[in-house]
Amino acid sequence: MPVVRLRQLAAIGVVLACAACATAPSGNAVATIKVGALFPLTGAQAPLAKQEYAGVQIARDLANADGGVEGVPIALITKDLTSEADATSRVQELKAQGVQTILGAYSSSLSMPVSAAAQSRGLLYWEAGAVADQLTGRGYPLVFRIGATGGNLGTMASHFAATELAPRLNTSAWSLRMAIVHNVDGYPTSVASAAAQQAARDGIQVVADIVYDAHAPDWPAVLKGVRAAQPNILVLASYIADGVDFRRAMLKDGLRVDALIGSTMAQCVPDFGAMLGADAIGVFAADRPPEGFNPEALNDTGRGIYARFASAYRREFGSDPTEESLAGFSAAWALFHYVMSGAGDLGASGLAAAARGLDLPAGTLANGAGVRFATTAAAMGQNTRAASVIWQWQGVRHSVTVYPPVFATGSPGFIPLPR
Repeated sequence: MPVVRLRQLAAIGVVLACAACATAPSGNAVATIKVGALFPLTGAQAPLAKQEYAGVQIARDLANADGGVEGVPIALITKDLTSEADATSRVQELKAQGVQTILGAYSSSLSMPVSAAAQSRGLLYWEAGAVADQLTGRGYPLVFRIGATGGNLGTMASHFAATELAPRLNTSAWSLRMAIVHNVDGYPTSVASAAAQQAARDGIQVVADIVYDAHAPDWPAVLKGVRAAQPNILVLASYIADGVDFRRAMLKDGLRVDALIGSTMAQCVPDFGAMLGADAIGVFAADRPPEGFNPEALNDTGRGIYARFASAYRREFGSDPTEESLAGFSAAWALFHYVMSGAGDLGASGLAAAARGLDLPAGTLANGAGVRFATTAAAMGQNTRAASVIWQWQGVRHSVTVYPPVFATGSPGFIPLPR
């Protein structure tokens, strides 16, 4: 390894570690590249955040098994983050420990302040899962996201309605009547806005745009507004708990539509299915790719890394990977394997330059994505080849990916929505 390169690696953050931790110390020590990890590992968000973090850990393990970065292993410096108010102090703590890069933070509400604090301190921020459009809409040159945005999911929902649902309803896209219902905060609003914009491009009539506050939803008023608009397609941008509550309120009210397309409410597959049972059947979800999508969406490189990831996950957890772990892994693998290994300078600016130089075709990452980052201020750092899909509940706790065709493992069914 060139001397200059070795000094750069050491400058990123050196931890003295036993070269073989499972045996007695040999006296040999190696440098490690410190990467910060900020996730809500306690509290209400912990179950899913831990899955995302597990994907990050597997990516680190596989990268290190491949030799790390020019023989230097990657070390995760992990801190629990549950409150937006603590974001700045956690970032500062990581910087004081020699971190130049931070992975996080599962929740959009946490990722926004963490990424802002990282940018202001000259650190690279790499998003592992949060989807709010605003994260990569601020023109921050040190903030990057591999995964889909709320806008991607909203766009996918409307285009699916126009191209797949309309023919199955024996009608045209311009005969569809879409109502959009969404929670008031940033992520669902970005989904709703993109759904409305894509609906206009596809000729779908948006007959209602109804906002509620998930902290105190007035479902009778929301449903009254939906009913008055007489839609046959309903797009719901929500979180899990309010998504379940809305579906229950809809059934209690007797409101019928031909199709219900949810977003985020369905990202926790076990919870949504477990809480709703048969009432989930027929509901569509605009989402990041879940485990079990069609492997034809992957190229040879993607299939190879997915197999390694899935094998490692099954060894650790005894089950198939979750959507959150797949998202976390894909993001971290892109950083460790493609950016760090290809960067001439492992400082934040050097890594950012290496990231902007990536040009990976769709299907290269384990979740079916490619990589090409936007450089315009309005979307700077957003992966323009992020992957998103539509899947559908077609049984109790059983879902099938139905769109786009390259990801699909089945066809849309239950149209019109049975209940």
